[in-house]
Amino acid sequence: MADKNKKESYDASKIQVLEGLEAVRKRPGMYIGGTGLEGLHHLVWEVLDNAIDEAMAGYCDNIEVVMHKDGSMSIDDNGRGIPVDKQKQTGKSALETVLTVLHAGGKFGGGEYKVSGGLHGVGVSVVNALSTSLRAEVARDGVLYAQEYKNGGKPVGAVKKVGTAKHTGTKITFTPDPDVFETVEFSFRKILDRIRQRAYLNKGVKIRLTDEKTDKTYSFYFEGGIKSYVAHMNRSKEIVNDKIFYVEKQSGSTIVEVAIQYTDDYSENVNTFANNINTGDGGTHLTGFRTAITRCINDYARKNGIIKDAKDNLTGDDVREGLSAIISVKLPDPQFEGQTKAKLGNPEVQNQVGSVMSEYFAYFLEENPNEAKKIIGKCLLSSRARIAARAARDTVIRKGVLEGMTLPGKLADCSSKDPSQSEIYIVEGDSAGGSAKQGRDRMFQAILPLRGKILNVERARLDRMLSSEEIKILIIAMGAGIGETKDISKIRYHRIVIMTDADVDGAHIRTLLLTFYYRYFPEIIDAGYLYIAQPPLYKIEKGKKAEYAYNDAQKEEILARLEKEAKSNKKVEVPKEEIVEEEPVENEVEESIEAVEEEMEEVIGIKIPGVKVQRYKGLGEMNPTQLWETTMDPENRVLLQVNVDDAEKANEVFSVLMGDVVEPRKKFIQTHAKNVKNLDV
Repeated sequence: MADKNKKESYDASKIQVLEGLEAVRKRPGMYIGGTGLEGLHHLVWEVLDNAIDEAMAGYCDNIEVVMHKDGSMSIDDNGRGIPVDKQKQTGKSALETVLTVLHAGGKFGGGEYKVSGGLHGVGVSVVNALSTSLRAEVARDGVLYAQEYKNGGKPVGAVKKVGTAKHTGTKITFTPDPDVFETVEFSFRKILDRIRQRAYLNKGVKIRLTDEKTDKTYSFYFEGGIKSYVAHMNRSKEIVNDKIFYVEKQSGSTIVEVAIQYTDDYSENVNTFANNINTGDGGTHLTGFRTAITRCINDYARKNGIIKDAKDNLTGDDVREGLSAIISVKLPDPQFEGQTKAKLGNPEVQNQVGSVMSEYFAYFLEENPNEAKKIIGKCLLSSRARIAARAARDTVIRKGVLEGMTLPGKLADCSSKDPSQSEIYIVEGDSAGGSAKQGRDRMFQAILPLRGKILNVERARLDRMLSSEEIKILIIAMGAGIGETKDISKIRYHRIVIMTDADVDGAHIRTLLLTFYYRYFPEIIDAGYLYIAQPPLYKIEKGKKAEYAYNDAQKEEILARLEKEAKSNKKVEVPKEEIVEEEPVENEVEESIEAVEEEMEEVIGIKIPGVKVQRYKGLGEMNPTQLWETTMDPENRVLLQVNVDDAEKANEVFSVLMGDVVEPRKKFIQTHAKNVKNLDV
């Protein structure tokens, strides 16, 4: 119990008030999500989205983004320019108010921005707070104005006239604070992908990105908007309907824009946006779209005699298989669920999107009978596969129950029944499985050896997938079910660890397993349950002491240290059997020693007496103790947690690498071949 008699009092003096932008610097994660790579780039998105808001309002059609050599970033637009006259409430210029006051901007009253993505109003002021320097340049009324800030948003003087201007617009240049962020190195690829997406969502707007360090420049401009976006998404896939459905229509106060194309994929690829914000969890616009497209396809199929009876109607799952779509809505007052804006909640949008889709997609099917026939043929095939998959799934479930609490015989289960404490290692082959079973901690570690390479599920429906014995064993062992009966809350392990050999075959098996989880159990990845084990590549021995290196860089570091130690010692301790001078040896033994020394010299470029380097080609080469110490012991092991930062990018990579279309994969291999340092063939 607390001591109430302590002299230290709790009064008003203990209440801390953070003035201005101090709160942002005190708790940056509250405003930008974190101080890692994502948080760093959030600064760019805030400034970029301000420029995009000007474009959506119809005042901007050109945006320049530059990554400068000194580590700063600038975003320059040709919009109206932030006002520089005095703001009544603060007594400061409007520019300084926007840059230093949270929740200040032109997006709250509904007058200046009918449609806007940055409705929280903390954008550019947060960027200022988390930067060592920021310079704002505004071109308005023929005058170029500027104001500078230092050390987290402190103004260096007032707004000044610095020249004349024939154009209008705003340019923000900022340098992120290294004391706030874990890294201040911007990712060119990350920014490029974001800019490309924004250009697709805002047709007719040109956005250019320049990296001064590498002299790379990319420009994006799409007249087709999200229609071009869908074509970009499907560029590595087999197309079902060549003609992309596209509609842009205002319904009430909401602008609804939809583009649709079917591919021969077995999964759905639909991205939704509200005021350019990616709503990853969907929302009312997605619900309205799904209801309308299912109704339209069933109505057309019945009207044309393709479906005879209502009981044969296609389900939503049938219609969505192979569907690629972009749904973009722009509305005055979006209601997002949560700070992350991942789900749209406006109830009126469901009917607005539904009515636009019902009317115009029905026209599309009527006016393009050949395209309609292909789409419905794809949906009917999906329906038949769904029925077959249900039968196969039920068989797997029944078989699992009959085999005793759904556990396959080859699974060496753990004693713990608490999923949060339990982990399962999926290992390659019986040899590695044997070492892992002997070396594990039976209390919380389960081992499941898989024989050979599992089926590539990228090109397999559920019914065919469940005919694979190895995949059935894996599904039964996890205990979460599959398909319509899948329930991740019933999963038996909260750490699922893929542990394969460090060679080409091991990498292939790991990729096949990742494809399986990404396509059929994305919830496991989202929950943070999937990991990749990191077994060592090298064992480096000197005398009785052994060290392990998990990559070539670590190996070089250890060898360099051992070489330094060897040179610093006046007398190097070498095992007697390795000292050739003390005892006559046969020529073939001498040759053997010379060969080992030459091999060592080739590997590290030096000779270190008494040091042996062993490269592990497979987990089976390790004895149980070594496997435990290096790869399975929670105190020493290295596990990589699998996550998907960009679902769209991940979907594209899996389609390219694991799909049927050869040309994109060939191009990918040719592009990245020069990056492969060691190829184990």
